[in-house]
Amino acid sequence: MAEKKDNNINDLSFEQAIKKLTDIVGKIEDGQISLEQSLTQYEQGMELIKHCRGILQKAEKKIEEISQK
Repeated sequence: MAEKKDNNINDLSFEQAIKKLTDIVGKIEDGQISLEQSLTQYEQGMELIKHCRGILQKAEKKIEEISQK
């Protein structure tokens, strides 16, 4: 089941991932969810961060390639 979650995250654009991450942080900070849910959301947040970093690294590489031309 975690694999399905990862596939959903991998399908998100950078902006969509940031929005989800912002929503997760807001829920945790506001105490709107239980500790167990917080841990689950934290885990998903870390996956979103990893996904965003990957997108940024690809963009950086593309910019470097363009700059070298």
